[in-house]
Amino acid sequence: MAVILSALVFGASFLRAAQTTVEQWGVFEVALKGPSDGNPFVDVTLTAKFSDGFRTIEVAGFYDGDGVYRVRFMPDKPGEWRYETKSNRWPLTEKSGLFTVTPATGKNHGPVRVRNTYHFAYADGTPFKPIGTTMYSWTHRPQEMEELTLKTLAASPFNKVRMCVFPQAHGVKFMPPQRWPFEGKPPRDWDFTRFNPEFFRHLEKRVADLMALGIECDLILFHPYDDDEEWGFETMSPETDDFYLRYVVARLAAYRNIWWSMGNEYDFLRTKTEADWDRYFQVVQKADPYDHLRSIHNGKLIYDHNKPWVTHVSMQNGMATEEAGRAELYRDVYRKPIVYDELKYEGNHELRWAQLSGQELVHRFWSCTVAGTYGGHSEFFEDERQVVWLAQGGELKGTSPARLAFLRKILEEGPAEGLEPHDQWQDPRIAGKSGHYYLIYLGREAPTSWDIELYRNGLQDGMQFKAEVIDTWEMTITPVDGVFTTKKKDRYYFTDAAGRAIPLPGKPYQAIRLTYVGGAAPVSTAKPPMEP
Repeated sequence: MAVILSALVFGASFLRAAQTTVEQWGVFEVALKGPSDGNPFVDVTLTAKFSDGFRTIEVAGFYDGDGVYRVRFMPDKPGEWRYETKSNRWPLTEKSGLFTVTPATGKNHGPVRVRNTYHFAYADGTPFKPIGTTMYSWTHRPQEMEELTLKTLAASPFNKVRMCVFPQAHGVKFMPPQRWPFEGKPPRDWDFTRFNPEFFRHLEKRVADLMALGIECDLILFHPYDDDEEWGFETMSPETDDFYLRYVVARLAAYRNIWWSMGNEYDFLRTKTEADWDRYFQVVQKADPYDHLRSIHNGKLIYDHNKPWVTHVSMQNGMATEEAGRAELYRDVYRKPIVYDELKYEGNHELRWAQLSGQELVHRFWSCTVAGTYGGHSEFFEDERQVVWLAQGGELKGTSPARLAFLRKILEEGPAEGLEPHDQWQDPRIAGKSGHYYLIYLGREAPTSWDIELYRNGLQDGMQFKAEVIDTWEMTITPVDGVFTTKKKDRYYFTDAAGRAIPLPGKPYQAIRLTYVGGAAPVSTAKPPMEP
């Protein structure tokens, strides 16, 4: 990571080069011609130091085939930057130059970081509230299928995509992989000391396509889905695993939309140990100069997300998301953002993990939301060519995406800091920002009214709130007449001073939004009461 620059930046060898311009958090690339004899992936080392005059950041380069070497850099600050390369081969070492970084524009808010313990924001402070989906092998399909997937994503609510580096076996009978990560021949005749640059150029193009759409790429580095194909990517040696990880990071870390997922259903990969997964985290963390988000996704065995290299929790647990009270429990255990990337999927699969109705999937997203956590989508409606969104991308067929777009709008209109459980020990249906904003999700209940009863944090007599009834399935927002004024009810709760209740339609999947509009000011909750 960044260190204080010494008095002599790069010494007298610095040569002023033609100035190049790149946007803040964009990708600046140095391309150099070098040796192609022997095995450049193994024999040649290349790094570059980048400086803005106050810090230096060292970045690893990589071999891209045909005698071409590249170093990619994501500058985080506008202004003039300079670089110098270092290599064990003379044609690549002590190459230097200048470039100018301009302020970010448009959808460019920088990489996503953890914010406020349980939530996310871009580097420029813009909140990021994930509504994610999974398409494991969409980058391994024919071009027309991949372009269809991008078109679908552009019109979807999804701002995060989970996808694999290695191909997945499902659907290969009709759409076999177009390219492979190593030199050699399928199914298992690979030279694990030589990468296939064409494969990685294609992968990074699709990462860039997602970035242009404003979509985060949650990249799955290992998975257990070779099935009967037996390609051998599950059984590489520890040395090959680490070699592969460093190459992927060198190629892709400069893309601001990258997240690293060490493995999907990692515990189903029987060839790896817990120590291996710990090492993968550390290899990636050390190789990544930008400290992108890092996670690991479980099958049945949950990884210890308290380990310091884990930035957020990528959880598979359908049961936990059936009710808000269950969904919030992992927050208390890990004190990190919780993303239920798999809460089961919408579909008609014979297996129970992909049998949710659209209504049930949306319900689980809302349960996650008022728990101060986040949900993940995918769907499994298979056609005659075994095309399913979960594996191949293509077109969405389910009923949930439109409702998730509605939820995303609700989230983006809410507190920038993210939703927090308001009364987690008593009523987990309520989240928001105490004294300012409340989102109450009633789930499968079907009451005809809701008596206003809010836990005391942030409240005092005389505060005024407007109320709206939200139908999470019909996607409607209905204002409630009048303004509700708070009055202390007892030791714990405030209610409406006039004793009014909020009328409801008597059907499930309703929510209520309360927004502070005036009267007495909200009370600071910087030091919450000790007594629950």
